Amino acid sequence: MAHERERGTGARSRARALSSVKSFAGWLAEREGLDLTAILSARAPAHRRRLPRPLEEEAAKTMLSAIGDDAAEPWIAARDIAVVTLLYGCGLRISEALSLVAAEAPLGETLRIRGKGGKERVVPVLPAARDAVEAYRRLQPFPLRAADYLFRGARGGPLNPRILSGAMARTRAALGLPATATPHALRHSFATHLLSAGGDLRAIQMLLGHASLSTTQAYTAVDTARLMEVYDAAHPQGRRD
Repeated sequence: MAHERERGTGARSRARALSSVKSFAGWLAEREGLDLTAILSARAPAHRRRLPRPLEEEAAKTMLSAIGDDAAEPWIAARDIAVVTLLYGCGLRISEALSLVAAEAPLGETLRIRGKGGKERVVPVLPAARDAVEAYRRLQPFPLRAADYLFRGARGGPLNPRILSGAMARTRAALGLPATATPHALRHSFATHLLSAGGDLRAIQMLLGHASLSTTQAYTAVDTARLMEVYDAAHPQGRRD
């Protein structure tokens, strides 16, 4: 650990490496009966957890309406709008949205999503998301068999996530949004905006498919940080007119 620190390896990377070593040491101790307490008791370096970077509510709404503006064809514009609406409206990861198959459309009031580690969760589907997916389905030119991926690329194959990332990059540049306005930021925005509106943390955990509540609690720090920004800007002692 000291050697890696001298090489300039960050605290987060060192902590991940130590976690891997501990997992292996624990397996080895159990299998071989070895005393590896020295390894298992090693403390990970402290590191500041990186906070999610959500979009402002108006920025998220603008992204949803503007992402198809430079699309080559109307059906591609409808596809991109449908995908980002699912990310923001349902809190899906981009991999989860792109893994949807044609048999799941038209979408109902809920979706059963298989997330990380094969863990399943049920998420509500807003009417706006259902409408966006249906608009795409009506326009897209390819035959969709039940087992086919719902979202298709320009040549008919499964939509590559890099294509959507590129579309969002062009849109955020046109709108003057920061580089953090990525597909995954829409998922962060979903959680942060729900929390700001009074959403229950446990419910948000279930909607996101987080295994641990501590992961979801990162959004409370974002909400508090925004609250303090508003306070500093609005309070007479905080304003610097």
